[in-house]
Amino acid sequence: MDVNAAVAAAAAIAGLCTGVIAMLAFRWSERDLKRPTRTSLRPDSNAALPPGVDTVLSVLSSSAVVLDESDSVVKASSAAYALGLVRGGRLAVEPMLNMARDTRRDGEIRQVELDLPRRGTGRGDALAVSARVAPLGSRLVLLLVEDLTEARRIEAVRRDFVANVSHELKTPTGALSLLSEAVMDASDDPEAVERFAGRMQIEATRLTNLVQELIDLSRVQNDDPLEDAEPVKVEVLVAEAIDRCRQQAGSKQITMASGGTEGLTVWGNRGQLVGALGNLVENAVNYSPARTRVGIAARRTAGPGGDLIEIAVTDQGIGISEKDRERVFERFYRVDPARSRATGGTGLGLAIVKHVAASHGGEVTVWSSEGQGSTFTLRLPESGVARERTTGGPLIVNGVNGVTDDDRAPFGTDSYDPFPAPEALP
Repeated sequence: MDVNAAVAAAAAIAGLCTGVIAMLAFRWSERDLKRPTRTSLRPDSNAALPPGVDTVLSVLSSSAVVLDESDSVVKASSAAYALGLVRGGRLAVEPMLNMARDTRRDGEIRQVELDLPRRGTGRGDALAVSARVAPLGSRLVLLLVEDLTEARRIEAVRRDFVANVSHELKTPTGALSLLSEAVMDASDDPEAVERFAGRMQIEATRLTNLVQELIDLSRVQNDDPLEDAEPVKVEVLVAEAIDRCRQQAGSKQITMASGGTEGLTVWGNRGQLVGALGNLVENAVNYSPARTRVGIAARRTAGPGGDLIEIAVTDQGIGISEKDRERVFERFYRVDPARSRATGGTGLGLAIVKHVAASHGGEVTVWSSEGQGSTFTLRLPESGVARERTTGGPLIVNGVNGVTDDDRAPFGTDSYDPFPAPEALP
């Protein structure tokens, strides 16, 4: 009996403890339910917004922030958080906050353009934004912010382009003006007249080439090359590109050779493709020393959107430094301005190649080593793949973005080597 009494007492004590714990847990959970949660404290609550405002803000392309009378954020779009305008339920940009306070005080609409640091980047560039503040009812203030960074960049590119065109046109036209005066002053000296006339022809040719390349660049930017697209054999493109530069190569005793896979075809505008490949071959000849070799080779390679045709142009020229390699496709950019002027270059050839490749759904990349040479690789969708995917606009085919040392001789040892050993040259 004593044992049974002890067991019963122990059970009673255990039951009592369980009940006490359960009661405490219930009270604790009840208190937690009454306590404001983080979600209920979130500033972007719609309760204080006038009817319909939330719907309007959701369709705006601008970053939107609504502030109450205590400068707390009532509503903020995801773009506002992405730009770093709102942090911890408060507006984090002091000039915008001051504008909001002034607008709340006098009810006037204000607008300002600011440069904001980028969040999470170590870069020194800034975000250019336009901020507009307006009253929203009697208590709230609406802040709309437009990201102007891309528009600013495009405007800077346009200004640079106009300035570069003006400078490039001014050089030959100024030279022609001076040379014409020299011819007039040397009218009694036939040799001087002949010498000056020869210089005038050179400058006139440079001016003509510049104007023509400006026209070509404008055309490839504005036209859809696939409107007049057709199957184009790669062998034909290579042959026409070589013929275009045969005279310059012959004068420098540069050997031009072609090879690679036969029977390849691309789909596109034949004139633009010939011009793009011709620009690559012409650059290779112009920047190569005498008695060297320029190679053009083609192959088929697999890409994410289908097979691609790679056409590589390899030279044994002066090469391109790493810092210049990223900019060689910019308009009017020259690695060696003095040499470019001596060869008659305008600085637009590679920009045209880049636009032609992009409009045909491909890309152009470069591998180079200073003092050893360069390989420019033009990647285009194969004719069948490109034709199947044509939908009335430019194709978008993601080619191989990375350029490695293998691109120097991209076709292996079983096919033509576009960069032969120096001892093999004539």
